[in-house]
Amino acid sequence: MNEKVFRFPLFAEAVWPQAGLVREIILVLVGSWLVALTAQIVVPLWPVPITGQTFGALLVGALLGKKRGATSLLLYLGQGAVGLPVFAGGTAGIAKLAGPTGGYLVGLVVVAWVVGWLSERGWDRRIATAVAAMLIGNISIYVFGLPWLANFVGWGAVLRVGLIPFIVGDVLKIALAGLALPWGRALVRAKGRKGGSDLES
Repeated sequence: MNEKVFRFPLFAEAVWPQAGLVREIILVLVGSWLVALTAQIVVPLWPVPITGQTFGALLVGALLGKKRGATSLLLYLGQGAVGLPVFAGGTAGIAKLAGPTGGYLVGLVVVAWVVGWLSERGWDRRIATAVAAMLIGNISIYVFGLPWLANFVGWGAVLRVGLIPFIVGDVLKIALAGLALPWGRALVRAKGRKGGSDLES
């Protein structure tokens, strides 16, 4: 079955309906920079700090969809790998990808893809389903982050240092992202109707 038959218009497409290469490039670039910006919100913990990166990845996936979202996160990782100070606290370098947080960073790509895939199926249009999409996406980051972190701290300590300290922050990020999407659609609904964009169906 052709995926386009049941694919819902994404928020970014409703706001910027004119398709083209320029739109695609700009959306992907802006997505990577949004994650870089949110990454500078840091609560220092060892070995994994609490940051806004996950919040940024959740939003980028939901706003741009699975392909653009995942591409934005790959671009974000590439920018950090070559030395741009986009990782948490303005850090950069291959060492960050190879260190304790490397699994979480790679997991951000999966987060954007998963949430983007769900948003393309309309999960971003209601608060309950938007929050559910964010929760599913957030869980996926730990699927990659925890096993990698265990190489550094051991399986006996991995939940204590790599999961439990982040639960409260994750709940807040999921709630904010889950609320932001339906509210954002409501704010631009009038514009979408005038321009013929589908923000609700």
